[in-house]
Amino acid sequence: MAAMTVSAAQDHVAAADPAPMGNGAPVLAMNDEMILTLNCGSSSLKFAVFSLIAEPRRLLHGAVVRIGADDSALRVVNETGDAIIDEAAPCVNHPAALDWAMTRLEAVVNVSDILYVGHRVVHGGPDCDCPKPVTAQLEARLRRLIPLAPLHLPANLEGIVAARLRLPRARHLACFDTAFHQSSSMLARRTGLPRAVEQNEIRRYGYHGLSYEFIVDHLRRNEGEDAANAPLIVAHLGAGASMAAISNGQSVDTTMGFSTLSGLPMATRCGDIDPGLILYLLQEKGWSASDLQTLLYEQSGILGLSGRSGDMQALMATPVDADAREAIDFFCFQARKHIGALAAAMGRISRIVFTGGIGAHAPEIRAQILRPLEALLPLRLDNARNADNDPLISSDGSLIKLNALNTDEELVIARHTAAFARGEGALARIHQ
Repeated sequence: MAAMTVSAAQDHVAAADPAPMGNGAPVLAMNDEMILTLNCGSSSLKFAVFSLIAEPRRLLHGAVVRIGADDSALRVVNETGDAIIDEAAPCVNHPAALDWAMTRLEAVVNVSDILYVGHRVVHGGPDCDCPKPVTAQLEARLRRLIPLAPLHLPANLEGIVAARLRLPRARHLACFDTAFHQSSSMLARRTGLPRAVEQNEIRRYGYHGLSYEFIVDHLRRNEGEDAANAPLIVAHLGAGASMAAISNGQSVDTTMGFSTLSGLPMATRCGDIDPGLILYLLQEKGWSASDLQTLLYEQSGILGLSGRSGDMQALMATPVDADAREAIDFFCFQARKHIGALAAAMGRISRIVFTGGIGAHAPEIRAQILRPLEALLPLRLDNARNADNDPLISSDGSLIKLNALNTDEELVIARHTAAFARGEGALARIHQ
């Protein structure tokens, strides 16, 4: 089915002709082989092209957004931040989105020089603690894991299949969001169910691991080993949101558990919810499992509480009514609770890092989360630094350092893929 979909993708993408780009030669001169990174979300395809060197260099990046809608859009930006492709057209699914992107990229880069493709995969199962080469066996195992991440893994798999068909000579590597949390203790993995039930795939996992890995590595590269090894809480706040307690560069505990539903309320996901409420909706209200899945994953969280949007930026950019205000307050209230819980899990804390679309770019949200914690923890928020989205947002006298940092999951995937290539002997020259 996937092969048919890819070959027919042009029937589903009514894109405008690309802007003239000279004599047909790629507009970017590439002297090195390349890595393509792919991140397939439920309605988006994010991608980037990196040079295949020891520390990969991003050459361009882009995204197809609103996949499945009539107003899908493709935008590609070069390494200086200039848009080199910007167009809109209907796009039916992820294979069509990849075909659209790759067709346009052929006018910009030598696609045949893409030797490796790194895929973001949300779930690797209980045994995946590192990236894995994509094989038929791995794909089959990921398909069996779909019930563990029903909204994410199907899109991830569509991207893998479509990329293999479009780039059959390239080597493909799956990088798992769950892998970072494999270092957590058995206590942090427990669900509270009987041991006879809690076995094999049933356990707490944790997600957003590629983002957490980037933050730890960023601290190591910029501030040294002591900073990377110190006890810290990283708050990845975006449409999907979670937090992690990290010590010695490893996950201690995290707010998400078995699924991507638990923990913080998110754009459309509920966050923590009493299991008894689920039983009540099933037994007393007659809800089906399918209806509950739609409710919990797609209709709850910020969208459900505000009644308007799950996009925090959109909510805050317009006059905030009572329902929207309560949605924002609820999100910040829950975030404070989880910071306290994660701090208790580690026993001490020296830093809180905010990242993700909300965490790195919404000073009002950071302030609402942090201000009440000043009476509990030895932290002090600096108003001016916070308002300017400075990397350091704490005051000079704060005993707990506060940061607002952009994450870069694409770069983490590219680094893993370059390391995989080195292991295969594919890098004849190593450029630092």
